[in-house]
Amino acid sequence: MKKLLTIMVSGLITASAIQAQDAPKLEVKPSGRILFDAAYLSSQNQKDELKSGVGVPDVRVGVGFTYGKWKAKIDMGYAYGKVGMKDVWLQYTFDQKNFLRGGYFIHQYGYQSCTSSSFKETMEEPQSNAAFNNDRMLGLMYEHKTKDFLATVSAVVETDAMKQTTDVTGSEGIGALTRLVWHPHTERGNIFHVGISGGIEGARYNSKEELNHKQFTLAANWPTRVAKIKAQQAMIDEAKTMYKFSPEVLFSKGRFAAVGQYFLNKVTRRNDLSAFNGSGAYVTLRGLLKGNGYVYTMNDGGIDTPDPGFMELVLQYNYTSLSDYRAGIYGGYLNDWTLGYDYYINKYMIWRVRASYTRVTNRAGFGNNELYALETRLQVKF
Repeated sequence: MKKLLTIMVSGLITASAIQAQDAPKLEVKPSGRILFDAAYLSSQNQKDELKSGVGVPDVRVGVGFTYGKWKAKIDMGYAYGKVGMKDVWLQYTFDQKNFLRGGYFIHQYGYQSCTSSSFKETMEEPQSNAAFNNDRMLGLMYEHKTKDFLATVSAVVETDAMKQTTDVTGSEGIGALTRLVWHPHTERGNIFHVGISGGIEGARYNSKEELNHKQFTLAANWPTRVAKIKAQQAMIDEAKTMYKFSPEVLFSKGRFAAVGQYFLNKVTRRNDLSAFNGSGAYVTLRGLLKGNGYVYTMNDGGIDTPDPGFMELVLQYNYTSLSDYRAGIYGGYLNDWTLGYDYYINKYMIWRVRASYTRVTNRAGFGNNELYALETRLQVKF
């Protein structure tokens, strides 16, 4: 009997040890970034108040958690005296191909979803993406990826749901987004993918009762964060529903890469008013001066941040139209040409230089304007 009890106790101890070994461990990883910008700005129309200077346009401090199949992230931002919530999400990973994420984050829609705002190779995102895509939104996103495909679908709530309660906003606007990508080639220096994104969204919150959930405001800043001034803005009143569509293509061979994306957004309106149609597109050419090819990121469907020590030149053209004469809305036509240099100094530091020419015409209440900009940024990330 004593021997039997000894065997049972030994077995329980062994089972407990095995169970303890199999239990997942909580991993906590801090993260952050700091941007140091300097810009020389010369504009034709002084009404836009585009002045040269320096700034720290973004400081982030966050933490990520991993526990078995669960992941979470909390990220806070600080810029120009304002503290704001950035990413706040919880994710469950079913397997290597599928996960479900819920919270406040940028949902997959178009190619620019593959990098955060501070990791754009041109320093600033294309204005067409700023105008026709969304910032962070509360919602759920399901992602499925395989060797050849990436597919996401999201159910979202308007951005103001994170800033105001429903006794202020009223019933919140909801929507759905999806991104589908076929990527048959994902090897270093040999990349090709084509994709298409679509979405439908309800009208947005406005503090004015007559406009609340009866309007969309589409806008893009001049391409600098030293001065935050609107280059284009279209306020679409009597709005009902926004339908959006965006095809994309990515090609990379050796040290060369090219990305193109088109945007088409249509807003239907009440009282028999003509629908508003906005459109835009950009093409980005990238070439490594030092390095052995671009790397594809499977989770996000795009080019990953180049390796430490790499250098590249970037050329981009962007066109954005927020004017539609049939709808009687004139938010402006924008053309932007950008030449950039990026040096990925080490694992934690990136130095960027950007020269650009931007022209805006046909904006109601504003004269035509041109901006010549020369900017540089030292980015620290950890």
